[in-house]
Amino acid sequence: MAKKSKAIRAQVILECTEHKDSGMPGTSRYVTTKNRRNTPGRLELKKYNPILKRYTIHKEIK
Repeated sequence: MAKKSKAIRAQVILECTEHKDSGMPGTSRYVTTKNRRNTPGRLELKKYNPILKRYTIHKEIK
């Protein structure tokens, strides 16, 4: 049996919302994948921001 293609999994970029609003230089971004069937909307995860030195909400930008 042939392998299924990985077209269902999409690569997305997560960007920190608090860092963007703070006006500090630099950005906190993470690259991850998501399943388009299970998560059709935008992804939001709590990730560590090394510049702010705490966990913040990162939202999908792409």
